[in-house]
Amino acid sequence: MNERINKLALQAEQYARDDLIERRAVGAPLYTEGEYENKIKQKFAELIVLECAGLFPNVYVEIENEYGHTPVIAADYIKEHFGVES
Repeated sequence: MNERINKLALQAEQYARDDLIERRAVGAPLYTEGEYENKIKQKFAELIVLECAGLFPNVYVEIENEYGHTPVIAADYIKEHFGVES
């Protein structure tokens, strides 16, 4: 993997660790091992989508819908497609 992918993976792991620490601090239920791993994977995927969307902040693309073609900002379309909020 390239350096940027490795950094995103580390960020995802840190996010999950921080969330686990916060859960412990407030007495919330902790994750099972599978849930913890899924939290890391989900955050990693979200970070990749945001990274890719960030490459096209001012690029418009035309999306075909029932009304014809509609111009949309590529970054917004990518995030919406994957259900990621910035």
